[in-house]
Amino acid sequence: MSTSETILVADDSKVSRTVVIGLIRNRRPDARFLEAGDGRTALAMALTERPDLCVLDINMPEMTGLEVAETLRQQAPELRLAILTANVQEATRARAEALGVVLHRKPAKGEVIDAILAALPQA
Repeated sequence: MSTSETILVADDSKVSRTVVIGLIRNRRPDARFLEAGDGRTALAMALTERPDLCVLDINMPEMTGLEVAETLRQQAPELRLAILTANVQEATRARAEALGVVLHRKPAKGEVIDAILAALPQA
Protein backbone atom coordinates (compact mmCIF):
# COMPACT_ATOMS: atom_id res chain seq x y z
CA MET A 1 0.00 0.00 0.00
CA SER A 2 1.43 3.33 -1.05
CA THR A 3 0.73 6.63 0.56
CA SER A 4 1.47 9.86 -1.21
CA GLU A 5 3.97 12.26 0.25
CA THR A 6 3.25 15.86 0.97
CA ILE A 7 5.97 18.30 -0.07
CA LEU A 8 6.04 21.99 0.79
CA VAL A 9 7.87 24.20 -1.71
CA ALA A 10 8.52 27.71 -0.41
CA ASP A 11 9.99 30.34 -2.70
CA ASP A 12 8.98 33.92 -3.39
CA SER A 13 9.29 33.22 -7.13
CA LYS A 14 6.22 31.49 -8.58
CA VAL A 15 8.40 30.40 -11.53
CA SER A 16 10.89 28.72 -9.20
CA ARG A 17 8.11 26.97 -7.30
CA THR A 18 6.61 25.73 -10.57
CA VAL A 19 9.96 24.40 -11.81
CA VAL A 20 10.74 22.62 -8.54
CA ILE A 21 7.27 21.11 -8.31
CA GLY A 22 7.45 19.96 -11.93
CA LEU A 23 10.82 18.26 -11.39
CA ILE A 24 9.63 16.55 -8.22
CA ARG A 25 6.33 15.52 -9.84
CA ASN A 26 8.33 13.78 -12.60
CA ARG A 27 9.97 11.67 -9.89
CA ARG A 28 7.10 11.41 -7.41
CA PRO A 29 3.88 11.58 -9.47
CA ASP A 30 1.66 10.81 -6.48
CA ALA A 31 3.05 13.57 -4.28
CA ARG A 32 0.79 16.31 -2.95
CA PHE A 33 2.24 19.80 -3.04
CA LEU A 34 1.88 22.82 -0.82
CA GLU A 35 3.17 26.18 -2.03
CA ALA A 36 4.24 29.23 -0.07
CA GLY A 37 5.49 32.52 -1.45
CA ASP A 38 6.88 33.86 1.83
CA GLY A 39 8.50 32.54 4.96
CA ARG A 40 5.67 33.20 7.38
CA THR A 41 3.20 31.29 5.21
CA ALA A 42 5.71 28.46 4.80
CA LEU A 43 6.15 28.20 8.55
CA ALA A 44 2.39 28.16 9.20
CA MET A 45 1.81 25.52 6.50
CA ALA A 46 4.66 23.34 7.78
CA LEU A 47 3.38 23.44 11.35
CA THR A 48 -0.23 22.81 10.34
CA GLU A 49 0.20 20.28 7.54
CA ARG A 50 3.37 18.50 8.76
CA PRO A 51 4.65 17.74 5.23
CA ASP A 52 7.09 14.90 4.57
CA LEU A 53 9.57 17.40 3.15
CA CYS A 54 9.98 21.19 3.15
CA VAL A 55 12.04 22.73 0.36
CA LEU A 56 12.88 26.30 1.36
CA ASP A 57 14.43 29.20 -0.50
CA ILE A 58 16.52 31.54 1.61
CA ASN A 59 15.54 34.96 0.32
CA MET A 60 11.82 35.31 0.94
CA PRO A 61 9.61 38.06 2.38
CA GLU A 62 8.39 37.95 5.98
CA MET A 63 10.97 35.36 7.12
CA THR A 64 14.01 33.91 5.43
CA GLY A 65 14.24 30.20 4.73
CA LEU A 66 16.90 29.94 7.43
CA GLU A 67 14.58 31.60 9.96
CA VAL A 68 11.82 29.17 8.95
CA ALA A 69 14.23 26.23 9.29
CA GLU A 70 15.41 27.40 12.70
CA THR A 71 11.84 27.72 14.00
CA LEU A 72 10.87 24.35 12.55
CA ARG A 73 13.90 22.70 14.19
CA GLN A 74 12.60 24.01 17.53
CA GLN A 75 8.88 23.32 17.04
CA ALA A 76 8.82 20.32 14.68
CA PRO A 77 12.27 18.70 14.71
CA GLU A 78 10.96 15.60 12.94
CA LEU A 79 10.33 17.49 9.69
CA ARG A 80 12.74 16.90 6.83
CA LEU A 81 14.11 20.17 5.52
CA ALA A 82 16.14 21.20 2.50
CA ILE A 83 17.36 24.61 1.42
CA LEU A 84 17.37 25.34 -2.33
CA THR A 85 18.94 28.72 -3.02
CA ALA A 86 21.25 30.79 -5.15
CA ASN A 87 22.60 32.32 -1.90
CA VAL A 88 25.54 30.01 -1.24
CA GLN A 89 27.75 32.31 0.81
CA GLU A 90 29.89 30.57 3.40
CA ALA A 91 27.96 32.17 6.29
CA THR A 92 24.69 30.89 4.81
CA ARG A 93 26.09 27.39 4.35
CA ALA A 94 27.47 27.38 7.90
CA ARG A 95 24.15 28.46 9.42
CA ALA A 96 22.26 25.79 7.43
CA GLU A 97 24.79 23.18 8.54
CA ALA A 98 24.42 24.25 12.17
CA LEU A 99 20.67 23.66 11.80
CA GLY A 100 21.27 20.24 10.25
CA VAL A 101 19.79 21.32 6.93
CA VAL A 102 21.48 20.49 3.64
CA LEU A 103 21.90 23.47 1.35
CA HIS A 104 21.41 22.82 -2.38
CA ARG A 105 22.41 25.27 -5.07
CA LYS A 106 19.98 26.67 -7.64
CA PRO A 107 19.15 26.33 -10.44
CA ALA A 108 16.88 23.39 -9.79
CA LYS A 109 18.03 20.57 -12.06
CA GLY A 110 17.38 16.86 -12.04
CA GLU A 111 20.44 15.94 -10.00
CA VAL A 112 19.70 18.67 -7.44
CA ILE A 113 16.12 17.44 -7.04
CA ASP A 114 17.37 13.85 -6.74
CA ALA A 115 19.69 14.93 -3.91
CA ILE A 116 16.83 16.73 -2.15
CA LEU A 117 14.49 13.74 -2.52
CA ALA A 118 17.15 11.45 -1.09
CA ALA A 119 16.04 12.83 2.30
CA LEU A 120 12.74 10.97 1.92
CA PRO A 121 12.39 7.28 2.74
CA GLN A 122 12.16 5.10 -0.34
CA ALA A 123 8.77 3.49 -0.90
